[in-house]
Amino acid sequence: MRPTILDTLFSPVSALPGVGPKIAELLVKLLGRETPDETRVVDLLFHAPSSLVDRRHQPGIASAPQGAIVTLTGRVDRHQPSPKGKTNIPYRVFLHDETGELALVFFRGQAAWLDKQLPVDEEVMVSGKIEWFNGRASMVHPDYIVKVSDAGNLPLVEPVYPLTAGLSPKTLRKIIEAALPRIPEFPEWADKELVARQGFPSAAEGFRQLHEPRDPADVDSQAPARRRLAYDEFLAGQLSLSLVRQRLRKVAGTPVKATGIISRAILNQLPFSPTASQTAAVADILKDMAGQDRMLRLLQGDVGSGKTLVALLSMAAVIESGGQAVLMAPTEILARQHHATISKYAGSLGIGIDVLTGRTKGRERDDVLERIALGEAQIIIGTHALFQESVSYKNLMLAVVDEQHRFGVHQRLRLTAKGISPHMLVMTATPIPRTLVLAAFGDMDVSKLTEKPAGRKPIQTITIPTERIGEIVQRLKSALAEGRKAYWICPLVEESEELDITSAEERYATLTSALGPGIGLIHGRMSGAEKDAVMMAFKNGEIRLLVATTVVEVGVDVPDATIMVIEHAERFGLAQLHQLRGRVGRGDEASTCILLYKGPLGETGHARLSIMRETEDGFRIAEEDLKLRGEGEVLGTRQSGTPGFRIASIEAHADLLEIARRDAAYLIDRDPELTSERGNAVRTLLYLFRRDEAIRFLHAG
Repeated sequence: MRPTILDTLFSPVSALPGVGPKIAELLVKLLGRETPDETRVVDLLFHAPSSLVDRRHQPGIASAPQGAIVTLTGRVDRHQPSPKGKTNIPYRVFLHDETGELALVFFRGQAAWLDKQLPVDEEVMVSGKIEWFNGRASMVHPDYIVKVSDAGNLPLVEPVYPLTAGLSPKTLRKIIEAALPRIPEFPEWADKELVARQGFPSAAEGFRQLHEPRDPADVDSQAPARRRLAYDEFLAGQLSLSLVRQRLRKVAGTPVKATGIISRAILNQLPFSPTASQTAAVADILKDMAGQDRMLRLLQGDVGSGKTLVALLSMAAVIESGGQAVLMAPTEILARQHHATISKYAGSLGIGIDVLTGRTKGRERDDVLERIALGEAQIIIGTHALFQESVSYKNLMLAVVDEQHRFGVHQRLRLTAKGISPHMLVMTATPIPRTLVLAAFGDMDVSKLTEKPAGRKPIQTITIPTERIGEIVQRLKSALAEGRKAYWICPLVEESEELDITSAEERYATLTSALGPGIGLIHGRMSGAEKDAVMMAFKNGEIRLLVATTVVEVGVDVPDATIMVIEHAERFGLAQLHQLRGRVGRGDEASTCILLYKGPLGETGHARLSIMRETEDGFRIAEEDLKLRGEGEVLGTRQSGTPGFRIASIEAHADLLEIARRDAAYLIDRDPELTSERGNAVRTLLYLFRRDEAIRFLHAG
């Protein structure tokens, strides 16, 4: 049960003043939740400001520097409304102080509202960005207008938050201000000596300081409030992992007795030999599964390094031993693709292979569930639908989770929480530096696939400025005429799905007019069935050019696609560019990746594109990306924090991760059930950071 002290933080955001259904939907999007019900007040507390606007600078009109945010006090002289019918000419209001005159500029300004806000002869304070043109100062749409008598209502120091389209900074700030008084005084879960040594505020004070910065230093990653909350977040994460580990050790594994009969039959069908690292990974997995303890292994393999084959041979061993295996993929497209690949190699051997996703409905679903329960389905491939209450397995011995850099410790927990204790193999296509493995997985055993399968040709990577886009379109025209297939990736534009899709749709329109039919479009707003239909048409060659947003990044396999164009490549992180590039070069033809960039490039953009030209080694790219960009990008999440982490950042707080790891191990060792005074405080911490699954493990004992 969640402690009652947290009730005020876990009420839905709609309980806050000013949050109606429309704003609630925007907050769902901003805070990364699924539904308004799941979006709670606590999620707002973890939405940290990224910078600060300082309105204390009050230089007087004549001394206000170009482009600076300033606060000015002056007397209103006159209004100059837009001429009738000419809405393109702005409404202007002029005011002066003892140093000079300022024009306030309003596009589509409403006369009645402006008269009320800025009555002639009233002394007012305005705050916003100053523009100088021909020796005259102006301020377009001031951020604040208050009468001098109400000066107390002008916030002089203001945090700036990441936003989503449709949500204004003022609205979000008001909502967060309404959330802050709900913070209770938490019991102290951190070690007292550590708190003193690090100069940490209390957790409650940490949240308040985070959202009420007084100074640019307060929004720095090393500010005491940020470090305190980062430590708490790492501690919650490491404790969850320790509890999972402790629980996994309590539940004995079922030893897998592999005979090699099915594995040999699969290997005999392959048109190639497995690489040395594939063979070594399979040997590690079989050795782990043969023991009394449950396997928990991470398989890291670069794009196209052949993780699916390792998974298939691991599943074959389990079937030889009379068990069932599941393979969970993050998306419908991927699940169907894994099904196609695995059926190709294992379908002819009489193995029962089934697919179960959210789209498996009605009679078909009932049939699949029955085959799973009877054990006729030996390999079951699907999305998280595999772990729903209604699915019962006859003898599940292995779960393979294809995380595709979406690190859900949650899925892994949910499976174990069902009372099933299969061996676990977690696969990721993002090569991960060691510190990140610790943060996301704890001390998990790791296998790496380092070579590319035989026959894969290197991909030639070139960088070209957007001014030369016409040449690229001409080169595409001749390539498509020769029967080649290509991807054209459009960027994420400012985090806005609307803009994102427009850019893909516009590019689709311009390419269709330049190249004629045979072009497909795929983006995140399409339904699963629509995406699948377009992907199938591309695979079968009805479509030769696929225009897409980053939807295709995840695991799409079209071996005869040989050209990848990435527009605005400078907007993508290295890991993402590397993932996208890995969609080509999967067959035996030479492939090309064209990175179109808009100059001039900054230092980071320049370094990023250079690394892409120099190497295809995902492990090197991951290390470089961590230096350039931070771990959020390495793990394929666009937030600044590590997946699952809202405030902590590995480069900024690596010292705290190490302390949290040791502290979690010490705590679990001394108080495995968390029943001591500090143990109870730690339970509150776990609930606060939504690590409820970890607490269920305690109850499951």
